[in-house]
Amino acid sequence: MTTAHPRPATHRTTAGPRTEPAGRERRPDVAAVPDASWPVRAVAASVVRRALRRLPLRVRFAEGATVGLGGPLIEVRDPRAFHARIGRHGLIGFGESYMAGEWDAPDLPGALTVLAAHAASLIPAPLQRLRGLWAQRQPAAQRNTPDGARTNISRHYDLSNDLFALFLDETLTYSCAVFRGFPADRSLLAAAQHRKIDRLLDLAGVRDGTRLLEIGTGWGELALRAAARGAHVTSLTLSREQRELALTRVREAGLADRVRIDLRDYREARGTYDAVVSVEMIEAVGAEFWPVYFRTLDQRLAPGGRVALQAITMPHDRMLATRDTHTWIQKYVFPGGLIPSTEAVEQAVRDHTGLRVARRDGFGAHYAETLRLWRERFTERAGEAAALGFDETFRRLWTFYLAYSEAGFRSGYLDVQQYLLTKEDPAR
Repeated sequence: MTTAHPRPATHRTTAGPRTEPAGRERRPDVAAVPDASWPVRAVAASVVRRALRRLPLRVRFAEGATVGLGGPLIEVRDPRAFHARIGRHGLIGFGESYMAGEWDAPDLPGALTVLAAHAASLIPAPLQRLRGLWAQRQPAAQRNTPDGARTNISRHYDLSNDLFALFLDETLTYSCAVFRGFPADRSLLAAAQHRKIDRLLDLAGVRDGTRLLEIGTGWGELALRAAARGAHVTSLTLSREQRELALTRVREAGLADRVRIDLRDYREARGTYDAVVSVEMIEAVGAEFWPVYFRTLDQRLAPGGRVALQAITMPHDRMLATRDTHTWIQKYVFPGGLIPSTEAVEQAVRDHTGLRVARRDGFGAHYAETLRLWRERFTERAGEAAALGFDETFRRLWTFYLAYSEAGFRSGYLDVQQYLLTKEDPAR
């Protein structure tokens, strides 16, 4: 049984400079409705209404028309702008229209869950086959090269430590928790995060004296719990904001002799370790670099060692259909990100490493609950977000992101896995 590291009762984070202002002035695609001719709007309206009328939703347009089979309500306040954005920018336009306040939903995650459950059929099959012609492509500037990855990570994780502290629990853990039961109680979120972390450390065999490499530091909770077991931890991050606060937490816990946190890309890792842990990092790697990422795990792991990997996953056919498409989540939340499928993970391990997938456990329902708790807390503290300088457009962006992600897990479109990868010791 592990013991929690010591911590102060309260922990003030530091807000560093944001990489871009929070407001509309730096989001011109939200501030201005795109030019769209009447035929573009008419086609978009036809496609949208044809898709919606078959769904268990109620979509009420400002002119009075309502479509759908009944269910969660979506209110379209500005149909002209709504259809113009979707006609010009597809699902990116759908998200931008929400950010602009042109539509809303009393139960946003409920409405988005219905859409996520029917994601594969929302766009008519003929248009699906022509995706390469109409869908936006991922910008070359968001490739996760060593320099590109630093920029992409900074755009999300360096927004402000205080922003993340608004909705995360006191452990500052920004990944899926593991609960004992549902519905999850907010007061138990920190314990559920520790349960997840301990499960990963157990998978990796982390104990007194273990040399542990962590790829993706977060704000340091996993490194602290590993060090409390007696492990010697090297943790890598590309976020200056996260590193600064994680180092403070390590010092305050009296574990500086056991934890080293480097501002370094995973490709720059050196040395060998008894165990490697990486939590929801692969989603930021990009398909182009999955082979490099998994080879790094293999190269850094000593013979007989173990890798514990936590990864969000999506269906393989949807990953293949959308992997080159620029999405709303990439444009506004996770630039350069791509969620893999379980098939893609296991193929990369098989084709590019000497590792073996020894175990895989999925627990997507736990992520839906984790995101619900984060979203509710962020909504309750919207005034504090405003005081930090994050305006209404940003707050709608963040609310949509959390609800959109929750819907993915509630619908089963997304899942989250814990993998155990092992490396044979030829000497045994």
